[in-house]
Amino acid sequence: MRDALIVGAGPAGLSAAIAAAGSGNGMRITVLDEYPRAGGRLLGQLHQEPDGSWWNGIKEASQLMERALRDGVDIRTGVSVTGLERNGDEGWTVWTNEGLFQAKRLLLATGAAESAIPVPGWTLPGVMSIGAAQVMTNVQRVKVGNRGVVIGMNVLAMAIVSELRLAGIELAAIVLPPKNALSGHASDPNRVFNSLLRFAHMAPNPMFRWGASLIRPSWLQRLVVAGYPGSGLRIWDTPLQLRRSALEIVGTDSVEGVRVAKITPDGRVVAGSERFVEADFVCIAGGLYPLAELAAVAGCPFRYAPQLGGHIPLHAESMRTPLSRLYVAGNITGVESAKVAIAQGAVAGTAMALDDSGGASIALSAELERAISRVKQVRREAVIQFHPDIERFREQMYLEQGTILRYRIN
Repeated sequence: MRDALIVGAGPAGLSAAIAAAGSGNGMRITVLDEYPRAGGRLLGQLHQEPDGSWWNGIKEASQLMERALRDGVDIRTGVSVTGLERNGDEGWTVWTNEGLFQAKRLLLATGAAESAIPVPGWTLPGVMSIGAAQVMTNVQRVKVGNRGVVIGMNVLAMAIVSELRLAGIELAAIVLPPKNALSGHASDPNRVFNSLLRFAHMAPNPMFRWGASLIRPSWLQRLVVAGYPGSGLRIWDTPLQLRRSALEIVGTDSVEGVRVAKITPDGRVVAGSERFVEADFVCIAGGLYPLAELAAVAGCPFRYAPQLGGHIPLHAESMRTPLSRLYVAGNITGVESAKVAIAQGAVAGTAMALDDSGGASIALSAELERAISRVKQVRREAVIQFHPDIERFREQMYLEQGTILRYRIN
Protein backbone atom coordinates (compact mmCIF):
# COMPACT_ATOMS: atom_id res chain seq x y z
CA MET A 1 0.00 0.00 0.00
CA ARG A 2 1.27 3.48 -0.92
CA ASP A 3 1.55 6.21 1.66
CA ALA A 4 -0.20 8.70 -0.62
CA LEU A 5 -2.00 8.62 -3.96
CA ILE A 6 -2.51 11.88 -5.86
CA VAL A 7 -5.09 12.14 -8.65
CA GLY A 8 -4.03 14.88 -11.05
CA ALA A 9 -0.53 15.67 -12.31
CA GLY A 10 -1.19 19.36 -12.80
CA PRO A 11 0.46 22.19 -10.85
CA ALA A 12 -1.25 21.34 -7.54
CA GLY A 13 -0.73 17.58 -7.77
CA LEU A 14 2.96 17.76 -8.72
CA SER A 15 3.65 20.42 -6.10
CA ALA A 16 1.96 18.29 -3.42
CA ALA A 17 4.00 15.26 -4.43
CA ILE A 18 7.22 17.28 -4.14
CA ALA A 19 6.28 18.63 -0.71
CA ALA A 20 5.32 15.22 0.67
CA ALA A 21 8.27 13.39 -0.87
CA GLY A 22 10.68 16.01 0.43
CA SER A 23 9.31 15.96 3.97
CA GLY A 24 11.85 13.44 5.20
CA ASN A 25 9.18 10.89 6.13
CA GLY A 26 10.18 8.53 3.34
CA MET A 27 6.64 8.58 1.94
CA ARG A 28 5.93 6.42 -1.11
CA ILE A 29 3.84 8.53 -3.46
CA THR A 30 2.12 7.81 -6.76
CA VAL A 31 0.57 10.47 -9.03
CA LEU A 32 -2.06 9.51 -11.63
CA ASP A 33 -3.27 11.59 -14.58
CA GLU A 34 -5.52 10.66 -17.47
CA TYR A 35 -3.68 12.98 -19.87
CA PRO A 36 -0.69 11.46 -21.74
CA ARG A 37 1.59 14.17 -20.36
CA ALA A 38 2.00 15.61 -16.84
CA GLY A 39 1.42 19.33 -16.30
CA GLY A 40 -2.35 19.81 -16.57
CA ARG A 41 -3.44 23.31 -17.54
CA LEU A 42 0.13 24.55 -17.12
CA LEU A 43 0.92 23.05 -20.52
CA GLY A 44 -1.19 25.58 -22.41
CA GLN A 45 -0.06 28.71 -20.58
CA LEU A 46 2.23 31.32 -22.12
CA HIS A 47 1.99 34.95 -21.07
CA GLN A 48 4.09 37.94 -20.11
CA GLU A 49 4.35 38.93 -16.45
CA PRO A 50 4.09 42.57 -15.27
CA ASP A 51 7.89 42.65 -14.82
CA GLY A 52 8.37 41.76 -18.50
CA SER A 53 9.39 38.13 -17.93
CA TRP A 54 7.50 35.28 -19.60
CA TRP A 55 5.49 32.58 -17.85
CA ASN A 56 6.07 29.44 -19.91
CA GLY A 57 3.73 26.74 -18.61
CA ILE A 58 5.47 23.89 -20.44
CA LYS A 59 8.78 24.85 -18.84
CA GLU A 60 7.19 25.19 -15.38
CA ALA A 61 5.53 21.76 -15.73
CA SER A 62 8.79 20.14 -16.81
CA GLN A 63 10.63 21.57 -13.82
CA LEU A 64 7.95 20.34 -11.40
CA MET A 65 7.93 16.87 -12.94
CA GLU A 66 11.73 16.57 -12.97
CA ARG A 67 11.91 17.55 -9.31
CA ALA A 68 9.18 15.08 -8.35
CA LEU A 69 10.94 12.27 -10.21
CA ARG A 70 14.24 13.14 -8.52
CA ASP A 71 12.46 12.80 -5.16
CA GLY A 72 11.29 9.32 -6.11
CA VAL A 73 7.66 10.10 -6.95
CA ASP A 74 5.97 7.53 -9.20
CA ILE A 75 4.16 9.48 -11.97
CA ARG A 76 1.80 7.56 -14.23
CA THR A 77 0.03 9.28 -17.13
CA GLY A 78 -2.74 7.95 -19.35
CA VAL A 79 -4.48 6.52 -16.27
CA SER A 80 -8.17 7.35 -15.78
CA VAL A 81 -9.78 7.01 -12.37
CA THR A 82 -13.17 5.30 -12.61
CA GLY A 83 -14.11 4.96 -8.96
CA LEU A 84 -12.91 5.20 -5.37
CA GLU A 85 -13.90 3.91 -1.96
CA ARG A 86 -12.79 4.54 1.61
CA ASN A 87 -11.37 1.55 3.50
CA GLY A 88 -12.72 2.48 6.90
CA ASP A 89 -9.98 4.48 8.62
CA GLU A 90 -7.18 2.63 6.83
CA GLY A 91 -7.10 4.66 3.60
CA TRP A 92 -8.57 4.60 0.11
CA THR A 93 -8.98 2.23 -2.80
CA VAL A 94 -9.03 3.75 -6.28
CA TRP A 95 -10.11 1.95 -9.46
CA THR A 96 -8.55 2.93 -12.78
CA ASN A 97 -8.25 1.68 -16.35
CA GLU A 98 -4.86 0.26 -15.26
CA GLY A 99 -6.10 -1.61 -12.23
CA LEU A 100 -6.60 -0.99 -8.54
CA PHE A 101 -4.50 1.33 -6.37
CA GLN A 102 -4.55 1.50 -2.57
CA ALA A 103 -3.08 4.24 -0.40
CA LYS A 104 -3.18 5.48 3.18
CA ARG A 105 -3.97 9.01 1.99
CA LEU A 106 -5.68 10.37 -1.10
CA LEU A 107 -5.30 13.84 -2.61
CA LEU A 108 -7.71 14.99 -5.32
CA ALA A 109 -6.11 17.64 -7.54
CA THR A 110 -8.37 17.23 -10.54
CA GLY A 111 -8.39 20.87 -11.62
CA ALA A 112 -11.16 22.63 -13.51
CA ALA A 113 -13.19 22.17 -16.68
CA GLU A 114 -14.64 24.64 -19.16
CA SER A 115 -18.29 25.63 -19.00
CA ALA A 116 -20.20 25.41 -22.26
CA ILE A 117 -22.50 28.12 -23.58
CA PRO A 118 -24.83 26.68 -26.22
CA VAL A 119 -24.90 28.67 -29.46
CA PRO A 120 -26.94 27.59 -32.51
CA GLY A 121 -24.54 25.85 -34.91
CA TRP A 122 -22.00 24.92 -32.21
CA THR A 123 -21.77 21.30 -33.39
CA LEU A 124 -20.16 22.31 -36.70
CA PRO A 125 -16.53 21.23 -37.28
CA GLY A 126 -14.34 24.22 -36.49
CA VAL A 127 -16.15 25.13 -33.25
CA MET A 128 -14.08 24.58 -30.10
CA SER A 129 -13.73 25.81 -26.56
CA ILE A 130 -11.23 28.62 -26.00
CA GLY A 131 -9.17 26.25 -23.85
CA ALA A 132 -8.97 23.71 -26.70
CA ALA A 133 -7.66 26.46 -28.98
CA GLN A 134 -5.01 27.27 -26.35
CA VAL A 135 -3.85 23.66 -26.07
CA MET A 136 -3.78 23.16 -29.86
CA THR A 137 -1.76 26.35 -30.30
CA ASN A 138 0.67 26.24 -27.38
CA VAL A 139 1.03 22.49 -26.79
CA GLN A 140 0.29 20.71 -30.07
CA ARG A 141 1.63 23.57 -32.24
CA VAL A 142 -1.41 23.25 -34.50
CA LYS A 143 -2.89 26.33 -36.18
CA VAL A 144 -6.57 26.27 -35.27
CA GLY A 145 -7.63 28.21 -38.38
CA ASN A 146 -7.00 31.28 -40.49
CA ARG A 147 -9.65 33.67 -39.17
CA GLY A 148 -11.72 33.18 -36.06
CA VAL A 149 -14.44 34.65 -33.87
CA VAL A 150 -14.40 34.39 -30.06
CA ILE A 151 -17.81 34.17 -28.36
CA GLY A 152 -17.62 35.19 -24.72
CA MET A 153 -15.64 37.77 -22.72
CA ASN A 154 -14.05 36.68 -19.44
CA VAL A 155 -10.59 36.54 -17.91
CA LEU A 156 -9.84 33.14 -19.46
CA ALA A 157 -10.90 34.33 -22.92
CA MET A 158 -8.87 37.52 -22.77
CA ALA A 159 -5.72 35.70 -21.60
CA ILE A 160 -5.98 33.14 -24.40
CA VAL A 161 -6.84 35.75 -27.04
CA SER A 162 -3.50 37.40 -26.34
CA GLU A 163 -1.77 34.01 -26.75
CA LEU A 164 -3.55 33.29 -30.06
CA ARG A 165 -2.53 36.71 -31.37
CA LEU A 166 1.08 36.04 -30.30
CA ALA A 167 0.91 32.90 -32.44
CA GLY A 168 -0.11 35.06 -35.43
CA ILE A 169 -3.73 33.86 -35.58
CA GLU A 170 -6.22 36.42 -36.93
CA LEU A 171 -9.35 37.06 -34.89
CA ALA A 172 -12.20 38.90 -36.62
CA ALA A 173 -14.05 39.83 -33.43
CA ILE A 174 -14.77 39.03 -29.80
CA VAL A 175 -18.54 39.15 -29.19
CA LEU A 176 -20.97 38.18 -26.42
CA PRO A 177 -22.94 34.91 -26.42
CA PRO A 178 -26.66 34.99 -27.25
CA LYS A 179 -29.00 35.79 -24.38
CA ASN A 180 -30.61 32.59 -23.15
CA ALA A 181 -31.33 30.67 -19.96
CA LEU A 182 -27.78 29.30 -19.76
CA SER A 183 -25.70 32.33 -20.73
CA GLY A 184 -26.70 34.30 -17.62
CA HIS A 185 -24.61 37.44 -16.98
CA ALA A 186 -22.24 36.50 -19.82
CA SER A 187 -24.63 38.09 -22.34
CA ASP A 188 -25.27 41.28 -20.35
CA PRO A 189 -23.00 44.14 -21.59
CA ASN A 190 -23.19 46.05 -18.30
CA ARG A 191 -22.21 43.01 -16.19
CA VAL A 192 -19.50 41.94 -18.63
CA PHE A 193 -18.01 45.45 -18.75
CA ASN A 194 -17.84 45.53 -14.97
CA SER A 195 -15.97 42.20 -14.96
CA LEU A 196 -13.61 43.36 -17.75
CA LEU A 197 -12.47 46.25 -15.55
CA ARG A 198 -11.09 43.74 -13.01
CA PHE A 199 -8.41 42.58 -15.40
CA ALA A 200 -7.93 45.77 -17.42
CA HIS A 201 -4.35 45.78 -16.06
CA MET A 202 -3.65 42.99 -18.58
CA ALA A 203 -4.49 45.27 -21.53
CA PRO A 204 -1.49 45.91 -23.80
CA ASN A 205 -2.36 49.59 -24.28
CA PRO A 206 -1.42 51.94 -21.37
CA MET A 207 -4.37 54.18 -22.29
CA PHE A 208 -6.75 51.25 -21.72
CA ARG A 209 -5.22 50.55 -18.34
CA TRP A 210 -5.30 54.21 -17.29
CA GLY A 211 -8.84 54.77 -18.58
CA ALA A 212 -10.14 51.65 -16.84
CA SER A 213 -8.74 52.83 -13.52
CA LEU A 214 -10.99 55.90 -13.71
CA ILE A 215 -14.25 54.10 -14.50
CA ARG A 216 -15.17 52.87 -11.02
CA PRO A 217 -18.61 54.44 -10.25
CA SER A 218 -21.44 52.23 -11.53
CA TRP A 219 -23.22 55.19 -13.13
CA LEU A 220 -20.09 55.98 -15.14
CA GLN A 221 -19.78 52.35 -16.22
CA ARG A 222 -23.37 52.37 -17.48
CA LEU A 223 -22.63 55.60 -19.37
CA VAL A 224 -19.58 54.06 -21.04
CA VAL A 225 -21.52 50.93 -22.05
CA ALA A 226 -24.36 53.07 -23.47
CA GLY A 227 -21.87 54.96 -25.65
CA TYR A 228 -19.68 51.96 -26.51
CA PRO A 229 -18.80 52.04 -30.25
CA GLY A 230 -20.66 49.52 -32.40
CA SER A 231 -17.47 48.50 -34.21
CA GLY A 232 -15.81 47.81 -30.85
CA LEU A 233 -12.48 48.82 -29.35
CA ARG A 234 -9.34 47.13 -30.65
CA ILE A 235 -7.29 45.14 -28.17
CA TRP A 236 -4.43 42.90 -29.35
CA ASP A 237 -5.48 44.15 -32.81
CA THR A 238 -8.87 42.45 -32.40
CA PRO A 239 -12.24 44.27 -32.12
CA LEU A 240 -13.70 43.82 -28.64
CA GLN A 241 -17.39 44.20 -29.52
CA LEU A 242 -19.19 44.54 -26.21
CA ARG A 243 -22.42 45.66 -27.89
CA ARG A 244 -22.65 42.77 -30.37
CA SER A 245 -23.96 39.25 -29.74
CA ALA A 246 -23.55 36.03 -31.69
CA LEU A 247 -26.89 34.75 -32.96
CA GLU A 248 -25.78 31.69 -34.90
CA ILE A 249 -22.64 29.92 -36.11
CA VAL A 250 -23.13 29.41 -39.85
CA GLY A 251 -21.77 26.69 -42.15
CA THR A 252 -22.63 23.60 -44.18
CA ASP A 253 -19.81 21.11 -43.62
CA SER A 254 -17.72 23.35 -41.33
CA VAL A 255 -17.66 26.86 -39.92
CA GLU A 256 -18.10 29.57 -42.56
CA GLY A 257 -18.86 32.49 -40.26
CA VAL A 258 -20.99 33.88 -37.46
CA ARG A 259 -24.23 35.82 -37.69
CA VAL A 260 -24.08 38.67 -35.18
CA ALA A 261 -26.31 41.60 -34.22
CA LYS A 262 -26.11 44.80 -32.21
CA ILE A 263 -27.54 44.61 -28.70
CA THR A 264 -28.81 47.15 -26.20
CA PRO A 265 -26.89 47.79 -22.94
CA ASP A 266 -29.10 45.18 -21.24
CA GLY A 267 -28.48 42.56 -23.94
CA ARG A 268 -31.59 42.77 -26.17
CA VAL A 269 -31.03 42.34 -29.91
CA VAL A 270 -31.56 45.49 -32.01
CA ALA A 271 -33.90 44.57 -34.87
CA GLY A 272 -32.44 44.91 -38.37
CA SER A 273 -28.82 45.12 -37.16
CA GLU A 274 -27.75 41.63 -38.17
CA ARG A 275 -24.61 41.05 -40.21
CA PHE A 276 -22.36 38.16 -41.21
CA VAL A 277 -18.75 37.86 -39.99
CA GLU A 278 -16.65 35.52 -42.12
CA ALA A 279 -14.55 33.01 -40.16
CA ASP A 280 -13.28 29.43 -40.46
CA PHE A 281 -13.19 28.68 -36.72
CA VAL A 282 -15.05 29.76 -33.58
CA CYS A 283 -13.91 29.66 -29.95
CA ILE A 284 -16.58 29.58 -27.23
CA ALA A 285 -15.42 30.98 -23.88
CA GLY A 286 -17.77 30.00 -21.06
CA GLY A 287 -15.30 30.17 -18.17
CA LEU A 288 -14.09 27.46 -15.78
CA TYR A 289 -15.69 25.46 -12.97
CA PRO A 290 -14.08 23.15 -10.36
CA LEU A 291 -13.85 19.53 -11.55
CA ALA A 292 -15.06 17.91 -8.35
CA GLU A 293 -16.90 14.73 -9.35
CA LEU A 294 -14.45 12.39 -7.58
CA ALA A 295 -14.90 14.32 -4.34
CA ALA A 296 -18.64 13.76 -4.68
CA VAL A 297 -18.08 10.03 -5.30
CA ALA A 298 -15.94 9.94 -2.16
CA GLY A 299 -18.87 11.36 -0.19
CA CYS A 300 -17.23 14.68 0.65
CA PRO A 301 -19.70 17.44 1.62
CA PHE A 302 -19.89 20.41 -0.76
CA ARG A 303 -20.46 24.14 -0.63
CA TYR A 304 -21.72 26.38 -3.43
CA ALA A 305 -19.26 29.24 -3.92
CA PRO A 306 -19.91 31.38 -7.01
CA GLN A 307 -16.84 33.45 -6.07
CA LEU A 308 -14.75 30.31 -6.64
CA GLY A 309 -16.49 29.10 -9.80
CA GLY A 310 -19.22 26.79 -8.47
CA HIS A 311 -19.57 23.82 -6.14
CA ILE A 312 -16.42 22.98 -4.18
CA PRO A 313 -15.64 20.20 -1.68
CA LEU A 314 -15.59 21.40 1.89
CA HIS A 315 -11.99 21.85 3.05
CA ALA A 316 -9.80 23.71 5.49
CA GLU A 317 -6.84 25.99 4.78
CA SER A 318 -4.65 22.93 5.32
CA MET A 319 -6.44 21.33 2.32
CA ARG A 320 -7.84 18.60 4.59
CA THR A 321 -11.45 17.62 4.02
CA PRO A 322 -13.90 16.40 6.69
CA LEU A 323 -13.31 12.83 5.42
CA SER A 324 -10.51 10.89 7.03
CA ARG A 325 -7.29 10.84 4.95
CA LEU A 326 -8.84 12.78 2.03
CA TYR A 327 -7.27 16.05 0.83
CA VAL A 328 -7.94 18.48 -2.04
CA ALA A 329 -5.81 21.15 -3.73
CA GLY A 330 -5.81 23.37 -6.79
CA ASN A 331 -8.79 24.38 -8.88
CA ILE A 332 -11.01 21.68 -7.41
CA THR A 333 -11.16 24.01 -4.38
CA GLY A 334 -12.00 27.07 -6.54
CA VAL A 335 -10.73 28.49 -9.81
CA GLU A 336 -7.55 30.53 -9.39
CA SER A 337 -4.20 30.92 -11.15
CA ALA A 338 -1.64 28.15 -11.61
CA LYS A 339 0.69 29.85 -9.13
CA VAL A 340 -1.97 29.62 -6.43
CA ALA A 341 -2.53 25.95 -7.32
CA ILE A 342 1.21 25.27 -6.91
CA ALA A 343 1.18 26.97 -3.51
CA GLN A 344 -1.93 25.04 -2.44
CA GLY A 345 -0.28 21.80 -3.55
CA ALA A 346 2.63 22.49 -1.19
CA VAL A 347 0.12 22.94 1.63
CA ALA A 348 -1.64 19.66 0.87
CA GLY A 349 1.63 17.73 0.53
CA THR A 350 2.92 19.10 3.82
CA ALA A 351 -0.38 18.34 5.57
CA MET A 352 -0.23 14.74 4.34
CA ALA A 353 3.36 14.41 5.59
CA LEU A 354 2.43 15.91 8.96
CA ASP A 355 -0.53 13.56 9.37
CA ASP A 356 1.67 10.64 8.27
CA SER A 357 4.02 11.50 11.14
CA GLY A 358 1.13 11.28 13.55
CA GLY A 359 0.90 15.06 13.82
CA ALA A 360 3.89 15.12 16.17
CA SER A 361 6.47 16.80 13.94
CA ILE A 362 7.12 20.36 15.12
CA ALA A 363 9.14 21.07 11.97
CA LEU A 364 6.32 19.96 9.66
CA SER A 365 3.74 21.89 11.70
CA ALA A 366 5.82 25.03 11.25
CA GLU A 367 6.29 24.30 7.53
CA LEU A 368 2.54 23.85 7.12
CA GLU A 369 1.90 27.29 8.62
CA ARG A 370 4.52 28.82 6.32
CA ALA A 371 2.98 27.07 3.29
CA ILE A 372 -0.49 28.43 4.19
CA SER A 373 0.97 31.94 4.47
CA ARG A 374 2.61 31.54 1.04
CA VAL A 375 -0.78 30.70 -0.52
CA LYS A 376 -2.20 33.96 0.81
CA GLN A 377 0.76 35.94 -0.47
CA VAL A 378 0.65 34.36 -3.94
CA ARG A 379 -3.10 34.94 -4.13
CA ARG A 380 -2.67 38.58 -3.14
CA GLU A 381 -0.03 39.11 -5.84
CA ALA A 382 -1.77 37.12 -8.59
CA VAL A 383 -1.91 38.84 -11.98
CA ILE A 384 -5.14 37.07 -12.89
CA GLN A 385 -8.13 36.96 -10.54
CA PHE A 386 -10.88 34.77 -11.99
CA HIS A 387 -13.50 36.14 -9.62
CA PRO A 388 -13.71 39.30 -7.48
CA ASP A 389 -13.13 39.19 -3.75
CA ILE A 390 -11.58 35.70 -3.73
CA GLU A 391 -9.24 36.54 -0.87
CA ARG A 392 -11.97 37.99 1.33
CA PHE A 393 -14.37 35.16 0.51
CA ARG A 394 -11.85 32.44 1.33
CA GLU A 395 -10.96 34.11 4.63
CA GLN A 396 -14.65 34.20 5.57
CA MET A 397 -15.26 30.65 4.35
CA TYR A 398 -12.38 29.20 6.38
CA LEU A 399 -13.51 31.16 9.43
CA GLU A 400 -17.08 29.85 9.11
CA GLN A 401 -15.76 26.33 8.60
CA GLY A 402 -13.44 26.61 11.57
CA THR A 403 -14.81 23.46 13.07
CA ILE A 404 -13.33 21.47 10.22
CA LEU A 405 -9.89 22.20 11.61
CA ARG A 406 -10.76 20.02 14.55
CA TYR A 407 -11.15 16.95 12.36
CA ARG A 408 -8.44 14.51 13.24
CA ILE A 409 -6.66 12.89 10.31
CA ASN A 410 -5.31 9.54 11.42
